[in-house]
Amino acid sequence: MAVVAKSMADFPRYGIILMLAAWLMFSWVDTGAKWLAVAGIPAFQLAFMRYAGHFVISIGVIAKDGFQLNRFQTGHLWQVISRALLLVSATLSNFYALQFLSLTVVSAIMFSSPVLVCFLSVSVLREKVEPWRWGVILIGFIGVLIVVRPFGAAFHPAMLMIIYNAVALALYSLMTRRLSGVVAVETMQFYMGLVGTLLMLPFAIWTWTQPETIWGMLVLISLGVLGWAGHQLLTNAHRFGTANQLMPFTYSFLVFVAIWGYLLFGTVPDTSTILGAIVIMSAGLMIWGKERR
Repeated sequence: MAVVAKSMADFPRYGIILMLAAWLMFSWVDTGAKWLAVAGIPAFQLAFMRYAGHFVISIGVIAKDGFQLNRFQTGHLWQVISRALLLVSATLSNFYALQFLSLTVVSAIMFSSPVLVCFLSVSVLREKVEPWRWGVILIGFIGVLIVVRPFGAAFHPAMLMIIYNAVALALYSLMTRRLSGVVAVETMQFYMGLVGTLLMLPFAIWTWTQPETIWGMLVLISLGVLGWAGHQLLTNAHRFGTANQLMPFTYSFLVFVAIWGYLLFGTVPDTSTILGAIVIMSAGLMIWGKERR
């Protein structure tokens, strides 16, 4: 009997497991950053450690088969650096805002990014957008307003930084789409770590605050390790499943951070945050469902 060979993309369950593991890693990074921020560690120091660890590991991955200069080169240098700048600035604003906002509020606003990608596809990429997409964009915007409550007592200026975070991540996604298949993943990972490390280094030295415990230092070091691991898991997940199969599982991040927020900080999302998160998730899933069909 002939054995029919299957490609790795024929095993989406593996991709789903890797996707869930990736977002679990990212939830630990945000939770650790908030825990350290509450303990008085500056956002610049957190961002530096996030990218310094990423940078060191990326060098090792590229150089494992021989330390050759051409393996660090790319013909799309400025695009790769611009992509890295977007993510680094988003990380910094995220870590700063976590001092003042709960994990669930930050995550709910951040996950309006897929809706913003849809909007920016019109204004930046000049893609044609059907009328239904405009409706979904409006729904996502309403979800953000429900979470942010710009005219209520619950509004905090740090929420504006997370809105910037969502926009930066949307632009980062568009640039990743353009560079995918053109620049190697390892190369983009390397420059992401390089840009973040160089930019944050002087500010980290200036504001450096030593954690009071060994556990605090371990959490600080883990930001870069877990951040890099999350990106690797995310990349490998797409070897086993398509983007359409995996996209809904990105929202597991909201569940993870809600659990960590309750266990470590005793925070329970209020009604508006839960409702806004559901509206934002619904808008993202509408886009996913239409794209899949």
